[in-house]
Order: sequence, then structure tokens, then C-alpha cells
Amino acid sequence: MSRTALRVCPLCEATCGLTLTIEDGRVTGARGDRDDVFSKGFICPKGAAFGAVDSDPDRLRAPLVRVDGELREATWEEAFDAVAAGIRPVAERHGPHAVGVVLGNPNVHTVAGALYPPVLIGGLGTRSLFTASTVDQMPKHVSSGLLFGDANLIPVPDLDRTDHLLLIGANPLESNGSLCTAPDFPGRLKALRARGGTLTVIDPRRTRTARLADRHLAIRPGTDALLLAAMAHTLFDEGLADLGERAPHIRGQRELAAALADFTPEAVSGACDIDAAGIRTLARELAAAPTAAVYGRIGSCTVPHGTLASWLVDVLNVLTGNLDRPGGALFPQAATDRTPRPAGPGRGFALGRWHSRVRRHPEAKGELPLSALAEEIDTPTDEGEPVRALIAVAANPVLSAPDGERLDQALGSLDFMVSVDPYLNETSRHADVVLPPPPPAQSPHHDFAFNTLAVRNQVRYTRPAVPLEPGRMAETEILARLVLAATGMHGADPAAVDAMVIDQTLGKAVRDPHSPVHGRDPQELAGLLTGENGPERRLDMMLRLGPYGDGFGADPDGLTLDRLLAHPHGIDLGPLRPRLPQPLKTRSGQVELLPEPIAADLPRLRAALDERPDGLVLVGRRHLRSNNSWMHNVPALTGGSNRCTLHLHPDDAERLGVRDGQPVRIKGAGGEVTAPAEVTDAVRRGVVSLPHGWGHDRPGTRIRHAAADPGANVNQLLDGSLLDPLSGNAVLNGVPVEVAPVAAVVTETFDALT
Repeated sequence: MSRTALRVCPLCEATCGLTLTIEDGRVTGARGDRDDVFSKGFICPKGAAFGAVDSDPDRLRAPLVRVDGELREATWEEAFDAVAAGIRPVAERHGPHAVGVVLGNPNVHTVAGALYPPVLIGGLGTRSLFTASTVDQMPKHVSSGLLFGDANLIPVPDLDRTDHLLLIGANPLESNGSLCTAPDFPGRLKALRARGGTLTVIDPRRTRTARLADRHLAIRPGTDALLLAAMAHTLFDEGLADLGERAPHIRGQRELAAALADFTPEAVSGACDIDAAGIRTLARELAAAPTAAVYGRIGSCTVPHGTLASWLVDVLNVLTGNLDRPGGALFPQAATDRTPRPAGPGRGFALGRWHSRVRRHPEAKGELPLSALAEEIDTPTDEGEPVRALIAVAANPVLSAPDGERLDQALGSLDFMVSVDPYLNETSRHADVVLPPPPPAQSPHHDFAFNTLAVRNQVRYTRPAVPLEPGRMAETEILARLVLAATGMHGADPAAVDAMVIDQTLGKAVRDPHSPVHGRDPQELAGLLTGENGPERRLDMMLRLGPYGDGFGADPDGLTLDRLLAHPHGIDLGPLRPRLPQPLKTRSGQVELLPEPIAADLPRLRAALDERPDGLVLVGRRHLRSNNSWMHNVPALTGGSNRCTLHLHPDDAERLGVRDGQPVRIKGAGGEVTAPAEVTDAVRRGVVSLPHGWGHDRPGTRIRHAAADPGANVNQLLDGSLLDPLSGNAVLNGVPVEVAPVAAVVTETFDALT
């Protein structure tokens, strides 16, 4: 018997609404939900392949526990017994920081991944936290923290109302958007141009997004901050800087102008390989547009000056009067945000509250660089215990972090490891216990993180479309039990985790004079919560205490879980609105244009004015049908353009003697890999491009389709030594590499031997 069910897609940041066709408990089809308040029927190839992702036969169906060196299927009770027996002795013998936690990208796509890792980290008391943020967007968090006082207060471009959009290091036609949640990003960009707006793309590759643009500038990789600094300099130099209505809430304009005095268009032109007149034109057009927004993403984050580039993106939005302005860059207001507090000075944002043991990397947002994970495991120092046990939740750092070979070996040396993952992959194969969550159709969905980055305020929640299969355990229960097992409460009712969080949250809310429940009885409030389980009760609590909530009766028309469930296609909460100064948490209560850590890093950027790469440099590449390593096991999402090839310009290919389709060796500081060459003028001269997430050739995995076409792991070309110093983010783009045809490599080796 066939039926349909609604589901918000968890496969990328666009968060599109889906209508699933279900037959005999299986998802057999997926199409866009035309009534979804946010996506309005849009769907991409990933969403269309939801059923194939959901039913992948290589997904683990039962826990695995290592016995006599081999991973064997076990009961859930045996698995959590093993977790408790493995983690607790390490923490008790060597201290809390000897237990590391690694969180992967999929955590922000699930209810469980949003609700339970903070409780796990707090319960462990560990500072050894590593996440995918430091191979992705940590520079944006750090720059936002320094500018606005809150690392999660990230302005997004008002795509539907802007007149001028400048994208740098972003390819949303392939990525569907990142740190900017926007279903149908392609349609929104086409609508911008259709209404007479301007789209400019700055990228060393002529991406699908660049081909849509009015202007594409093929910048030299890694010089984004220099270009943006020269644009800001031009605004000051030509008297074009105008803060607009937000001027009373912004400080440091004069100091900023002085700090950028050396970054003239002429000074940066050679390094960026963009002529000075073109740089001035970019700045002038940005200032002249009725409304405008600058948006930078991973290409401008994963470079040596990633935090400075992220900071300058928002500096340009400020200097053109477009920060916190319709048509510019605004701060979304999610339904589960905390109750807005009155505007005023806050606690500010601090960096380097502690450091990694080996290379003394400062923490950022409570995290250490993922690039440092291997050395934190395999290198003893006098600064404390190495990481001896590891909890990996939805993470595959052997492929996603630099120098996977070293990390691969380091994971094998751990005293104990547990992995929460649906696959036995390149990382989880090292675990002593693997806890597999159910397929996405068997899980609820609400976008806690992405609604804080959405281009329109809205709220949606979908319950599981398919009941849990026999033998499966809900991901929320898996993580709740993991919290208990890892923190010395093994055997307690997993509902106790949710009850504890509810008690703590409501207890704090009733003491807060700005809360709608100030002075009320927290036990009475807890009794009013609805929902079928602990996670739903927590969602109900967050909605009721949030900016649109009913305040537990204070606003009868406000949001509750019951009201949200009565609107299965979601509730539209309106366009983004100006919010300053209310959300600012800086010590001054204002936007701080030139924070001290930023000013201290500018000499390093000045030194880059004279840098020129001698040979080839590497950049990454994103595919529409892929979202990190785990999607390579879904046949519907591989093949076609989603291939692991090395893009290089025809002139470079001719100089190197490389033919299209020929295998080439790519060598970097961390090692070398081999991939087929794809000769194309879509990449600028001197630049080669290899996509992320491949390298499925290690033994002991159970990902058959991915292993049949393993590709090459681009991160193996990196040794992990190159980091943005402010954020600890890995430098993945603009790194030097050598390329040679495999035949030539064989000849060189033979000559050397003879």
C-alpha cells in the first residue's frame, strides 16, 4: 500500500521540504513539497535520491563491538556496556581531556546532533573537542565573534531583495548555499538578475555560479583578504564609506581606515592578479547600488587569511551601509533562539582560553583544530595527557582532515574509540564500538542551526516518516545513552538526560528578568510541555521560550510544538528584519570594526602583498550531488560530473605534457595521490582543482559502491601545518603542489634506480 509523508531534507544546508512516497515501509520516491513555506517545491538531485540514501544496503543495522580484534554485531546493551567500560577508566585514570570528541558535519542536520553533543561535552568536562568547523567555516565564527560578540551571530545576504550581490569563494549553484540557508539558491540568483540586479563572482574557477554572473573575476587563490581590504581602502579613500542608519551602533571607523592605509588597489593588484582599476570598480559599484550584500564562503575561509577575509566581508557590508538593512546582510531570528535580551554591553568573545598541547594552537569557540587531532593522540608532551580515548559522532576525519595517513595510524593507537556512524568507513573501522543511527526517514527533523542562517524566518518540524525498524534505536536515544555511558551514569533511564536539560533550562529561565516566565514555578512549566518523547519536549520548551513563543501562556498566539504540528508544511515568520543593536554581545554593545586580534593579524596580511606562488597551487571543488564522503556510496549520486578528477588549464597541461584523461601524480607537503587529469579552461592558469571527500581505498570498510571507484583523498596532500592562526582553520586552498603525468613519474623513478 502506498502513502505519502512530509520530510525536511537533511542532505545539505538548503533544508528543502520533501514529499516522500512510502510503500511497505520503504521510501520509493521523493519530490519537492510545493506547499512548503520555505522551499515551495524546489528539489535538487540529493533530495530526489533521498530513497536511495535511506535504503543503502551498506548502512549498519546493528551495533558493532570489537572482540578479539574483530568488529562483530552485538546487542545495544552489550554495545553500551562496552562504551562505559572503555571510556570511564580513561577519564578516571588520565583526566577528562584524555577523552576527545570529534563532531562531523551531519550533526547539524539532525535533531539528535543538535541536542545531545553539548550535553556529552559538558558531562565529560573535556577540552579536547574537534569538529568539522575547523576545516570549513570557523573563520566566519571567529570574525563574527570579534565583530558582534557572538560567534553564531552571522549575517546572511538578503537574496530576495538585494540589488547587488558579490560572491567570493562561493559556488551556491553546486553547494546549494552554505552559512546561508536558501532553498533554490539558483532560482534566487536568476531572480536577482531578472529584476535588474547585479551578480559578481570572485573565484579562481569558472564555476556554474560564475557562468551565471554579470562579472567573473578569476582571483589568485588565497588572496581574498587582500582584494577585500583594497575595496575597503577605496571606500575610505574616495569618500564612499557611509554607515547609514546603523552608524550609532558601530565603532572603530577611523581606526579601521588607518589600519587599511597600505592596502591600496595598486599594492594588492599583483598579488591578486586583478588590475587596480577593476578593484576600484568593484568598490564603487558596491557603494552605488541601492542595496548590496557581500557573501563569502569556504573558498575564502580555507586560506591562510581566512578570518581576515571573513571579517572584511562584513566590513564591506558595514561601510556601504548594508549591514542590518533590507536588501543587504541581516541577522536571521530562529524560532528556537533564546528570548531576546535588551540591547546593551555583553560578555564579548574570547579566543585562546586554552591551547592544544603539542603546537599550542589557541581554542576558538571551545574547539581545537581538527588538523591537530593526530598529534594530540600520538605525541607525548609535558603539557598534559595525550588523547587516549575518542568519541566520534558522524565524523570521518581520516578523509576530511589533513594528513589522513597519520591520523589513520594515530586512531589505531588509541586505548578506546567509539563511533556513532551509519557506515563502517575509513574512520569508524578503528572503533571498538560502532553505534549506527537509523536512516533519515526513521528520524524526526528540525533545523536548529540552519534556521539561524536562513534567508527568511520560518519554522518547520517533521516527525519520522517511517517507524523504527525492529532492532533499530532512535538516534536521540543512542546519543542520550552515550552521554550516560561516557559520564558515569551508565544504566540510567535515557529520558533522564532530557529531563535534566529541561530542569536546568527552565530553572535559568525563571530567574531571568527578561524571560516571559520570570518568577514562575519551573516544575509547573515542565508539566505544561507536550510531545511524544524527551526531544520533542525540549523542542516545545525552546519554541515557547523563543522570540515567537507563547511564553507558556504569556502570548496565546505564540508558537508551541502543538501549533507547529498543526502546520505540517511549516509556519512562515516573515522576511528578515533589522535587529541591531539588540543581538550584539560585544563589551561595548556596538559593532567593533577593528577588534584587537584582527589588528594584530594585519601585519601578516601586509607581508602577503609581496608573495607570488612559483608553481601550481591547489583548490578544492564541490559537486551538486555530493555532500562530503558518505554520499559516495549512493550510486544515484556518483558518476556524471561527480568524479574525482584533477582540473587543470590547457596551458598548464601542455607545459607539463599532460593529456586529458591521463593519470597524473599530485604531490604536496603531506604526500601524493594519483587522479585522472581533466583539462579545462574553467580553471585559471597556475591552479589545479581536486574535489573533497574521496579516497575510499582503505581495507576494513563496508562501503562497496564507494570502494569500487575510490578516487583520491585531496587532504592527503596536506600535512596539517598550514592553519589560519586566529581560527585554527585548515588551509585547504591555494597550497603549492607538483603535478606530473604518471608515465613521467615512472620514468623518473626508473632513472633514479639505475
